[in-house]
Amino acid sequence: MRKEIFLILAFAVMLPLASVMGVCGGENPIQITSDRLDAYDDKRLVLFSGNVVAVRNDAVINSDELYLYYDKKSNGGNAISGITEGAGKIEKIELKGNVTIKRGERTVTGDMAVFYNADQKIIMTGNAVMMEGENVIRGDRITVFLTENRGVVDGSSGERVTATIYPGDTQ
Repeated sequence: MRKEIFLILAFAVMLPLASVMGVCGGENPIQITSDRLDAYDDKRLVLFSGNVVAVRNDAVINSDELYLYYDKKSNGGNAISGITEGAGKIEKIELKGNVTIKRGERTVTGDMAVFYNADQKIIMTGNAVMMEGENVIRGDRITVFLTENRGVVDGSSGERVTATIYPGDTQ
């Protein structure tokens, strides 16, 4: 039973989030659309807001806001927008409000998700739900350690973690 729960966790959280956020490698770009884009070079931040949709391959993320924090390149570039020549690698991505991550039959929802690039860690908080077929895991906080190939689901002080697993389901 524990193995099945981990497999659902691995496929439902790691692959869609990692694929869209660019941690699985590959050359395919991330396509992000939103109602507005604000770039703050002094904060090393690009904010996408309003009906945010991020797509990479067959994974799709929807949220109200996407905060992309980047490491500033040390080449002294003075890009006007802060997202061209002066921007370096991604440090952190925050998704806020009505977060939905979908890839095939797998869907993860929550109030907020944060990807930490240096730690290769993803944290989904606030009514986090993972679904694949009829299998469902609910908790207040889901933490996935990508390089360690493990995940943790925590309940809140008033709610416990719940899992509904159909052992015969091979999806």
